[in-house]
Amino acid sequence: MARVVVNVMPKQEILDPQGQAVHRALGRIGVTGVADVRQGKRFVIDTDVDLAPEQLEEIASKLLANTVIEDFEIVVEEA
Repeated sequence: MARVVVNVMPKQEILDPQGQAVHRALGRIGVTGVADVRQGKRFVIDTDVDLAPEQLEEIASKLLANTVIEDFEIVVEEA
């Protein structure tokens, strides 16, 4: 069994209102020194078979991320 983790983040040039809201909230609770916050998504997929890199790219680019405004990273963790 393998575990695949797909991290999806807004592209750097895309406004991230959720990340900005968290950044502002940090200041309100007294946390200083944080330059920026970006909020994304994390998908964990447990598989019974090894998926080919091409299959993982297709899953991430067609189903999990909107590639117009988001980047993704695929990490395969072997069992």
